[in-house]
Amino acid sequence: MEQYKQQFIEFMLECQVLKFGDFTLKSGRKSPFFMNAGAYVTGAQLRKLGEYYAKAIHDHYGLDFDVLFGPAYKGIPLSVATTMAISELYGKEIRYCSNRKEVKDHGDTGILLGSKLKDGDRVVIIEDVTTSGKSIEETFPIIKVQADVEIKGLMVSLNRMERGLETEKSALEEIKDKYGFDTNAIVTMEEVVSCLHNKPYNGTIYIDDELKASIDAYYEQYGAK
Repeated sequence: MEQYKQQFIEFMLECQVLKFGDFTLKSGRKSPFFMNAGAYVTGAQLRKLGEYYAKAIHDHYGLDFDVLFGPAYKGIPLSVATTMAISELYGKEIRYCSNRKEVKDHGDTGILLGSKLKDGDRVVIIEDVTTSGKSIEETFPIIKVQADVEIKGLMVSLNRMERGLETEKSALEEIKDKYGFDTNAIVTMEEVVSCLHNKPYNGTIYIDDELKASIDAYYEQYGAK
């Protein structure tokens, strides 16, 4: 496993973003693990997070794009932190853009925050995690109605590797097939398990044999085929 991936997994643990136990997801699925990007709350954490995203985006998509779009609400700080990191690491100025949940009818009107979208813009979408693909189903029409843009890809921090809304494929694969743009993650859940199973980090074993069995059972039921 690449060193930066292991470092990112440890970073998620340190920030208490990645947790293990019993969780009910928005999809209704009962999961033995949960990732909450809302737990990144300090300036140092967001700066570091932006750097991980920036490196992953650079590796998968390059920097030949114009706008980083972060769907409301968690995508807003992700897009801001990552555009700042791209500027600092690579000297490239990327515009950030996000949507509002409700259209604003006064002042800075419309449904977008940050940069407006223009015809010909090349866009990368950034999210925390994609479980079923529902968020992209909501986001894609918002982007496409604003301007004639090219969506180069989607970057998430964790690929949960479970099936999407409509097929037995993973949510990321389903999105790629349905919308025609590439999808990637900084790390996959398989890499998380490989990194942490019976391997202590800071004196704690996060995934023991019992939890590993629960994760395996979860994937037997919900895992992508």
